[in-house]
Amino acid sequence: MATIIPFKGIRPAADKAHMVVTRSADNYKKEILKHKLETNPYSFLQIINPDFADGKRTKPGSTERLKKIKKRFLDFLKEEIFIQDRKPCYYLYQQFKNGQIYTGIVGCSSVDDYEKGTIKKHEQTLKDREEKLKDYLEICNFNAEPVLFFYPDDAIIEDMINHYLVKHPAYDFTTTDRVRHKIWVIGDKKNVDTIKKAFEKMDAIYIADGHHRSASSASLAESKKANNPKHTGKENYNFYMGIFFSENQLKIFDFNRVVTDLNNYSIHDLLEKIKEKFRLLAHNENIYKPEHKHKFSMYVDGKWYELIAKPEICNSDDSVKKLDASILSDHILTPILGIDDLRTNKRIGFVPGVKGMEELKAQVDSGKYKIAFGLFPVSMTELKHIADTNGIMPPKTTWVEPKIRSGLVVYSLED
Repeated sequence: MATIIPFKGIRPAADKAHMVVTRSADNYKKEILKHKLETNPYSFLQIINPDFADGKRTKPGSTERLKKIKKRFLDFLKEEIFIQDRKPCYYLYQQFKNGQIYTGIVGCSSVDDYEKGTIKKHEQTLKDREEKLKDYLEICNFNAEPVLFFYPDDAIIEDMINHYLVKHPAYDFTTTDRVRHKIWVIGDKKNVDTIKKAFEKMDAIYIADGHHRSASSASLAESKKANNPKHTGKENYNFYMGIFFSENQLKIFDFNRVVTDLNNYSIHDLLEKIKEKFRLLAHNENIYKPEHKHKFSMYVDGKWYELIAKPEICNSDDSVKKLDASILSDHILTPILGIDDLRTNKRIGFVPGVKGMEELKAQVDSGKYKIAFGLFPVSMTELKHIADTNGIMPPKTTWVEPKIRSGLVVYSLED
């Protein structure tokens, strides 16, 4: 049984929504971030970068910085840039991007579901990052970016979504990246109960993106519970915000690799070494994108190659070992290029498949990297199987769309 509850969302005033919502600050180049802070006083970036308002620098992640973030958030509430709903609601969200339409429901998942395994995960988390996010939550006391979940297709929820899609949305705007966003507020008690009960019938909910945010929320709840003698399990810290998509709504892209050097191999010796485990076909200047599983693209020294994994390295009974990301690591990245740990090695970078093979070429041609590898995307079936069997994928194996902007709906951890 999955517990997905409605909540009293904090959301932008309707006339300012398009100016408030933002991509993560890390996605902006320094000069663009500065421009946005200088020209848009309503941007959620003003909250995440509180030093801009007073010009007094604080250390990222410090208690002083986090307290300033919390204060800026409260300022937005006082100035009614943000408003809070008076009753618990779900929020229907729709995104239009590059010809794709994604439709999901924003609600709050249960930390208890995460702990007992009703929420399925497929990615290993880093303790240091968990702790930093926990510190952020403990001081700031809000979720501004939902964890991305998916659930098995459900006719009841689909009918409820269709019921609202024909109604006028609370928000309908397009951001400067040409992505259109719509939101409907689901506050009618009967409809709220219908959605809640539909989720309760599900045996599992899957994390698509947001493993660290989930883990840090669970850690925060554990410590708050230990320090609260009146703990009931209903406190806001027992839940965290997510956006829930039917599995047929999500699109999984490849997550590709770039490496800074050839680990002292010459081009000739590198290719000969790769041929031990892969068939190698030259595409020269013609960009090659893998068209099915166990095929890889490689770009090095201005030329494209098609790599076809030999059968003997694809026949593992281990579903994780059979992933293309694992095959690439186990037979090229680690033994040949010396990339021992994808999570910590500074010689490797990752490029989302949404940027295309052209981005791999650009990264190598710039001189920052020497070689690039393109992979075929993981399937939804593979992802679910690994999560259901408690498997852990290699880091940066999947890039899942859609990506949701910060500040669209905010969940307060304070009761």
